[in-house]
Amino acid sequence: MRAHVARLERADPALREQEWHPFGHAGVDAALPGGGLMLGALHEVAGTGPDMEHAAAAALFVAGCLARLPGTVLWVLERSDLFAPGLAAVGLHPARVLYAEAGKAATVLLVMEEGLREAGLAGVVGEVSGRLTLTASRRLQLAAERSGVTAFAIRRPRRHDDSTLLEPCAAVTRWQVASLPSGPPLPAAPDVPGLARARWRLELVRCRGGEAASWVVEACDAQGRLGVVPDLADRQAAPGPRRASA
Repeated sequence: MRAHVARLERADPALREQEWHPFGHAGVDAALPGGGLMLGALHEVAGTGPDMEHAAAAALFVAGCLARLPGTVLWVLERSDLFAPGLAAVGLHPARVLYAEAGKAATVLLVMEEGLREAGLAGVVGEVSGRLTLTASRRLQLAAERSGVTAFAIRRPRRHDDSTLLEPCAAVTRWQVASLPSGPPLPAAPDVPGLARARWRLELVRCRGGEAASWVVEACDAQGRLGVVPDLADRQAAPGPRRASA
């Protein structure tokens, strides 16, 4: 009976409110079934275009999500190219991060799965340059469900048109993050872009129990919070190109 109740609590977000973590952005939260990011689950994030391989915006989005959760984060990379001050700028202090250099894509997935067994972690992040098969993603999703630790797979293919990005995946959500020109720094020159807070096109490509959507947002601030672009407040961004989704 206890095991059955535990399964119900994990399956039903109404019974475990802590499984959903709001972004604090009304449009984004409204599009997600639980009113926020589902914790104890796998989420897939990628960049777009030339940033697909480097995944700079995608990494900052993930770091901002984890900045708002207490605890240590395990960040698994193939090679040591993560810019720690960038994570700190969106609220994820480097002292909270354990870095694991795996060397190759297959090892990244193994280390992620091992890390997801540690229930005390705030999250596990893996930067994946190769395929993320349905079987591998299911293993990560199940491991996240068992421990309650939130997992992020940041896709970093060598080519922006890599067809493996369209393969089925067990992730609860699939996101794409594209960098946009920042807003004007001077009110007197509204048409001149400058060094104001960065902007992203944040696209929810796939969501279990929800629908795809897209927004223009201000990038995560020093507390990991997304911002509403003033001239787009209360207005959803125009949809981007249609993509096949799993």
